[in-house]
Amino acid sequence: MIPDDVVERVADAADIVAIIGEHVKLKRVGRTWRGPCPFHQGTHPNFSVTPGGGYRCWSCGEKGSVFTFVQKRLGLDFVDAVKYVGQKSGIEVREVTRQREGPDPREPLWEVNAAAAEYFRRMLWEGEAGAQAREYLAQRGLDQAQADRFSIGFSPREIGLMRAHLQTLGFDDERQLEAGLLVKREDVEEPRPRFRGRLMFPIHDVRGNVVAFGGRLLGPGEPKYLNSAESPTFVKGRTLYGLSWAKNAIRRTDRVILVEGYFDCVRLMLAGVEEVVAPLGTALAEPQAEMLRRYTRNVYLLYDSDAAGLKATFRAGDELLRLGMSVQVVTLPEGEDPDTFVRAHGREGLEAHLAQAIDVFERKIQLLERHGAFSDLRRKRQAIDKLLPTLRAVTDPLTRDLYIARTAEASGVGRELLEREIGHGPEPVRSRGPEPPPPEYFEAPAEEEPAVRVRRRDPRRTPGVSTEWELVRVMLHQPTYVELVLERVGPDDFREPALRAIYARLAAAGADWAADDLASGLDEDAAVMLQALLAEDGGLDAAERAVQDCLAALQRERLREAMAEIDRQLPLAAGTEQDELMRRKKQLTDEWRSLGGRGWKSFDRSRP
Repeated sequence: MIPDDVVERVADAADIVAIIGEHVKLKRVGRTWRGPCPFHQGTHPNFSVTPGGGYRCWSCGEKGSVFTFVQKRLGLDFVDAVKYVGQKSGIEVREVTRQREGPDPREPLWEVNAAAAEYFRRMLWEGEAGAQAREYLAQRGLDQAQADRFSIGFSPREIGLMRAHLQTLGFDDERQLEAGLLVKREDVEEPRPRFRGRLMFPIHDVRGNVVAFGGRLLGPGEPKYLNSAESPTFVKGRTLYGLSWAKNAIRRTDRVILVEGYFDCVRLMLAGVEEVVAPLGTALAEPQAEMLRRYTRNVYLLYDSDAAGLKATFRAGDELLRLGMSVQVVTLPEGEDPDTFVRAHGREGLEAHLAQAIDVFERKIQLLERHGAFSDLRRKRQAIDKLLPTLRAVTDPLTRDLYIARTAEASGVGRELLEREIGHGPEPVRSRGPEPPPPEYFEAPAEEEPAVRVRRRDPRRTPGVSTEWELVRVMLHQPTYVELVLERVGPDDFREPALRAIYARLAAAGADWAADDLASGLDEDAAVMLQALLAEDGGLDAAERAVQDCLAALQRERLREAMAEIDRQLPLAAGTEQDELMRRKKQLTDEWRSLGGRGWKSFDRSRP
């Protein structure tokens, strides 16, 4: 039997346009290539080839994959077809014995997703339902031909329209539910559409099959962007938007440009920069990075320059460096994102900025220097802590050596000390074996789609956060303690962002609050957490003791962090500066012990 990974690797690497183009004269039309059908000897351009996908004749109905074409055109069996395509694609195929038996079990979901994509496209351009979406696209500078190139559509708010339409095409509720197009609440008999009132972006796998959708909400509400739930055809962390269109261009240019969102990806492709993809969310997962490495080792990160964009940039950079890739950061003028910049300046303007891209580690140091992070002892220690994850992530020995030398130059810290901090080697490459079991979660309904059960991290599993959880819980159920806590604790004392947001709302409302007022303005994570806190009303008979214990624990945590910061600064200090740090540490240690804290590790002054 043919191993699936061998067949898929050859299919992913194949340039179907180039292979079929050896037998059919093709001409590009939009994002497809057209020519006369070689099977019924047609003379009109009814034969269509989709890059990264398959072929189809709209006259005689012949269709299939690159393997199907080679089998039928050259008279080869499946084994020889795979070898032929592999040879054309630079992949050696060994010990291939016979074709996988039966159709791919994912085909029924690909079919219903493709039908839904066409339905959404029609809803966008036909009738009043899509008027708001058409106006929005016009504001973003996209006309119908451009939107059709990416099959952009619109999901109407009416609950039964899509379901009824797909049923007329033979797709029953079960298949729509399995594909994630419909969702069903336990307390409601009838299923409802997952996407309502959203601009729809079909998401394709690397072969061009529609596996999922991303929907942008038009009008107020949350979440702004909603992806399909994971299914047999779709795993978010293993899918990249645009890769089926971009993969051949990535090979040709030997580079890939990574952007944040759908519109960024679409805009660059329309401008002629085709080697561009987007993760489904700002965080780049390891499997996504590995997918990119199949096509190139050169990555340009073109994220927004705001705080969230910079955070995503450096997280993606570390993920890519672990795989030995070269990572460059592209910086656009302030206030610009890839979509707006390319609309204004076109491909030429973008290429000029790509030419000025700098290494991801150099960009990190550049930002630290710009904010004076190496100007004093305390900030220097913090700056080095921000650089250490990247130093540990990089696996290429030469790149790592250059990064260490650059850190020593910027910080004035000796190379030997930096290497000791890194741990005498890079962070090990993570195993590609079975994934570890997921962490514990608590479940709560998503605000936008009540039928969807969202798995969320339980903050109480995070060390130190259980104290924050309990303190806020008591304040919510016993408002008489609100004033007492507010006198002792501020929002900045909270480590968990969602709890910090809830506490800040409590601080603003005081003892007289209403649940709706607290929830107003919270993001989705914090709103769900608030619901969980309000639902947990047990064990409040010892509320006063719980509050006092929580306040003491938070104070100990502040002292612990202060002492840890001194421990980080001591190796860089000398003389009177070191003596002052040791004196301050003794004061903190005494206070720590008075609050019931156990002994704090001492600093070894003999350490160089």
